Amino acid sequence: MSKDKILEVKGLRTSFFTDEGEVKAVDGVSFTIHRGETVGIVGESGSGKSVTSLSIMRLVPGPNGKITGGEVLYYPEGGEEAVNLLQVPRKQMQHYRGNELSMIFQEPMSSLNPVFRCGEQVAEAIRLHQKVNAAVAREKVLALFEKVQLPDPERIYKAYPHQLSGGQKQRVMIAMAVSCSPGVLIADEPTTALDVTVQKAILDLMNGLKREMHSSIIFITHDLGVIAEIADRVIVMYQGRIVEQGGVLEIFSKPRHPYTKSLLACRPPLEYRLRRLPVVNDFMESALNADGILEIREKKTSVEGVLSEAKVPAYESRQRIKALKERPALLEVEQLKVWFPGERNFWGRTKGFIKAVDGVSFQVFPGETLGLVGESGCGKTTLGRTILGLTRPTEGNIQYKKQSLPRLSQEEMKPLRQEMQIIFQDPYSSLNPRITIGKAIMEPMEVHGLYNGEDERRERALQLLDIVSMESRYFNRYPHEFSGGQRQRVAIARALALNPKFIICDESVSALDVSVQAQVLNLLMELREKYRFTYIFISHDLSVAKFMSDRMIVMNNGRIEEEGIADDIYANPQKEYTRKLIEAIPKGRVEDIERRLSDNYQT
Repeated sequence: MSKDKILEVKGLRTSFFTDEGEVKAVDGVSFTIHRGETVGIVGESGSGKSVTSLSIMRLVPGPNGKITGGEVLYYPEGGEEAVNLLQVPRKQMQHYRGNELSMIFQEPMSSLNPVFRCGEQVAEAIRLHQKVNAAVAREKVLALFEKVQLPDPERIYKAYPHQLSGGQKQRVMIAMAVSCSPGVLIADEPTTALDVTVQKAILDLMNGLKREMHSSIIFITHDLGVIAEIADRVIVMYQGRIVEQGGVLEIFSKPRHPYTKSLLACRPPLEYRLRRLPVVNDFMESALNADGILEIREKKTSVEGVLSEAKVPAYESRQRIKALKERPALLEVEQLKVWFPGERNFWGRTKGFIKAVDGVSFQVFPGETLGLVGESGCGKTTLGRTILGLTRPTEGNIQYKKQSLPRLSQEEMKPLRQEMQIIFQDPYSSLNPRITIGKAIMEPMEVHGLYNGEDERRERALQLLDIVSMESRYFNRYPHEFSGGQRQRVAIARALALNPKFIICDESVSALDVSVQAQVLNLLMELREKYRFTYIFISHDLSVAKFMSDRMIVMNNGRIEEEGIADDIYANPQKEYTRKLIEAIPKGRVEDIERRLSDNYQT
């Protein structure tokens, strides 16, 4: 890594001007990036990390967003004078975007145009910046697709975004971002909501490209575990300001700021079991003083103290599982198959089937949490939807309280639908944006005719908001007015509105900050103990599933690869596929960081 500066941010300030006044999203941020260096910027949603990157690229959304102060100095190679990107004319800035600085966004489906083929979109960027003809651009795109390890580059070139998996779409975006060999590559949450195995592949790919192109990377994420896998230095942001920065080894081995300590402690541990995960409030309190300046007060609790207090002895969890299995099973899945027709021939006949679920059998006991883990496409979500009757099975049976669900009519299923609920991955998609959250919680009660009139339903909705730690004053607000974690709490309250006994959580925390994720997981655990809920917890993240689950099922290609007690599966996986999932989890261990930095130094 060169010590030459390539980018210097000085006193950067960016605000959004709303009806309620000025919101200082970035408040006096300063840092330096050196050539060949990867700097991780970490913090919760609203910390200012993404707005910092958008400000560097001068892509702050208007008309309300505005860069109000500071400098962003770019140092061209060869010792030329630094350029303040904030003062470059708008037309000239288009030259710097793509050629000198490039960006990979969090959601590739939003960044790729759905009506154009993937290869054409990358070729367009190359032709715009490199002034080459269509044939040359096409060859460059195919070479890039090979470089980012996309299978069958010719097929990917002709494919539309919806025909690719999430990991493949992200690789297309990386190919586009590196097409002009930029000096600085900004990656804004590029692995959030991806499978841990796909995430690991993307991180390895970016590390390899950085070495090959001698680029610098600004890697933005809410997960310090991911930062441990890729960064040389770390910048920790909180409410628009930098609270700590330093070498990655220093940050992980000797964090100084309570916010950094809390972020490191929030992720579910793999080596032992906790009753509850640590959260930010365990370590610090923050509030604006009389002058409007944010003050942070560290609590005297230590990370070790919080963790030791929450640890569950191994014998206790085994006793719990033994007691749960003494009761008759609540749910029994027997040789379940869900097949979807695949391609059709010239005559319109199906040539084959996509076997989403292929002969799956298991039981779930009252009060138990069964984890269902695997990569995207393994069949876990289809299985969950089929259990709830949202997808029809091809073969097999599902028994809930000894009743065969596929054989019940819609009318016969209605009372059971009160008992069986689902919490979806994306609360923004599952909540109607046109109705208030109070109405959204009351709606299922009205459909099922619960409680005597509007007033009683409103009172119950307010109780549910309280249960999920949401204030009653939020009742008349709309979903867009809340953060992702708050919306997920509303979705949980809505799921509880019908007093269910059995809940499927389908990737319900995968897109949340680790700190917010910890709060939601703790809430789900508290509700399980208080109301004796039975959960199926679907996740691609084995560490999260292990924290929540008593027993766990690992799925692969529509079949059960491995099942057993969650702790045993992690400690002693029997199948290679399970071992691959465990190895891909970003663990953030100091010894792993030391090994990675040593390997990087030698290469």
